[in-house]
Amino acid sequence: MKSIVVDGSSVEEAVQNALKKLGVTREQVEVNVLEEGSRGLFGLIGGKQASVSVTLKVTPEQLIKDFLDEVIEAMGLETEYTVFLDDGYWYVDFTGKDVRFIIGRRGKTLNSLQMLTNMAVNRKLEERARIIIDAEGYRSRREQSLRRLAQKTAERVRRTKANVMLEPMTPQERRIIHLELQNNEWVSTTSRGDDPYRKVVICYKSRGA
Repeated sequence: MKSIVVDGSSVEEAVQNALKKLGVTREQVEVNVLEEGSRGLFGLIGGKQASVSVTLKVTPEQLIKDFLDEVIEAMGLETEYTVFLDDGYWYVDFTGKDVRFIIGRRGKTLNSLQMLTNMAVNRKLEERARIIIDAEGYRSRREQSLRRLAQKTAERVRRTKANVMLEPMTPQERRIIHLELQNNEWVSTTSRGDDPYRKVVICYKSRGA
C-alpha cells in the first residue's frame, strides 16, 4: 500500500495536501494523525506543524489490475482489459491481438486465470470479492454452447435411460446446465466430485416424473 507523510498548518490542510499529491479523493485513503499541530503563543511563537500519514486503501479493482498486469507481462501477451463492478461482481473483459491465448482450449486458460485471480485478490481483502473474467464475449458464446449441450445430452439420456456425466466445469458453467434442465420432465441433474474437477451428471427420471 502506498503511504506518504505530509505536513500542514492544520490536520485538514495536511490531509488536503496529501490528497493532491496522491491524486485521489478522501474516500480512497486512510488517515493517521501523527501530530495535531499548534498555533503557538499569539499564533506566532512555538507553533507546530500538523503531520498526517495518508495511506491508499486497498481496493479489489487495484488488486485485480496489479495481479493481471503481472500475468500479462510474464506471458508476453499483446492484450488489454477493462475492470468494472456490476451487481456485486467484479468483471474483467479482455480484448486484443492475443486474446485467444487468454481463452485457451474450451476456455480452460480463462477459467484458470479467473480462479487464480480470485485467490490472489481475496487473500489480501477482508471482504470477499467475486471476480468474473471474460474475453471478447467468450462466456456468452460458451453459455449458449452449454445450453445446447444440456438439451442434447438430456435427449440422449431420455432415449437410452442411462445417466451421463459431463466434463469438469466451473461453478458458473455447472449452474447453466442445472438451470437449463431444471424443468425437464425426463431428467434431473446433480454435481459430483471436488473442484476443479467437479462434474454435472444428467440422470434419467423413471416414467418421466
